Amino acid sequence: MMRLGFRKTLKLKEISLTSSKSKEFCTRIYEGVPKERVDCVVIGAGAVGIAVARELALKGRDVLVIESGSTFGTGTSSRNSEVIHAGIYYPRNSLKADFCVRGRKLLYNYCADHEVPYKQIGKLIVATRTSEIPKLVDLQNHGTENGVEGLRMIDGTEAMRIEPELQCVKALLSPVSGIVDSHSLMLSLVLYELHYYRDFHMDAGVQGEAENFGATFSYNTAVIGGHLREKQIHIHISESKNLEGCSPPLRPELIVIPKLIVNSAGLSAPLAAKRFDGMKSSCIPASYYARGCYFSLTNISTSPFKHLIYPIPEDGGLGVHVTLDLDGRVKFGPDVEWIDGIDDTSSFLNKFDYSVSAKRAESFYPEIRKYYPSLVDGSLEAGYAGLRAKLSGPGQAPVDFVIQGEDIHEVPGLVNLFGIESPGLTSCMAIAEHIASKYS
Repeated sequence: MMRLGFRKTLKLKEISLTSSKSKEFCTRIYEGVPKERVDCVVIGAGAVGIAVARELALKGRDVLVIESGSTFGTGTSSRNSEVIHAGIYYPRNSLKADFCVRGRKLLYNYCADHEVPYKQIGKLIVATRTSEIPKLVDLQNHGTENGVEGLRMIDGTEAMRIEPELQCVKALLSPVSGIVDSHSLMLSLVLYELHYYRDFHMDAGVQGEAENFGATFSYNTAVIGGHLREKQIHIHISESKNLEGCSPPLRPELIVIPKLIVNSAGLSAPLAAKRFDGMKSSCIPASYYARGCYFSLTNISTSPFKHLIYPIPEDGGLGVHVTLDLDGRVKFGPDVEWIDGIDDTSSFLNKFDYSVSAKRAESFYPEIRKYYPSLVDGSLEAGYAGLRAKLSGPGQAPVDFVIQGEDIHEVPGLVNLFGIESPGLTSCMAIAEHIASKYS
């Protein structure tokens, strides 16, 4: 079993690179830092990172997953709608379309085989006025081209018979859409397939059938940079707690030398790539952050809906929609709030502002009442918030997933995953399948 040569006596400190021989100095500051050669590194223990680690391990690779948080799935993977998407919204032959359709099937099969809670409850995408019907038709065409099964356009009368609390003039029914307990999914992947380090300096402990596979988790651990040496990438690692209050450049506490590294850091993926010396800046896309809040429906004894209810998509998202959890409780969201000014440390350590102001409910009521006119004042309660890792900003056309290998950026052994927003959860196993088949 692999053990990491972490030395607790080394302390993180800020290094000033003011010399004209900064490159030579950079080489010198790495001297004395302990080094470990490993097979594969996956940065980030969200749903995609865990799925990638599992798939690589099943291919016979020894995998080290590095996660800055204290456990898995503390970022976007636990702050979303938990919807299993059908594959309707995305352009034909895009990665989002292909991975969503393939990933949905893989996800349903995995959940059924591993007793992960899920329900295939179906979705209604609704037009609340006649001017929206052409967009609904476009969505149907997209979905059909993408191979989504069972799509059916229905008139408002039928839609409102299916969902009596709904108001619309037309709807697109997607019977293959569903919901999943994302935490249970990630827990299943971690415990059933993998073993992990609870902390960076601790010996590995085994969970479930872990010894049958070759993956190790290191929590409370951050990738703070990397450099190329002899055509091999060296990854700089430090304990997360030592990053508090520090400013870059940072001295690593351990250098890991992998044959393959998958940058699946989600919101922090572009920042991590920027810190790899030798990575072309032109290959790193601009990052945009859209914060979305969710509100729960309270003061009701039974759910007003049996299906997911989605309006026509809006700029930056899919609109304030109805999502049911596995117990039938209703939540609405997310809205779209474009934010900026995220500093490096917050990004590294997932210290984003996830608070939900009760005042944001004021903008939710009119949006929801377009399709749910019976919504009662005071019935929305602040829930939670999440951030989307977007590659397009306000008013810009949506951008596809970016999976970037050495053939593009010329850094040996590095695979970057950029812009893995929705449908990232649905696509996680298809993304993992693609990476394992192409790069392992």
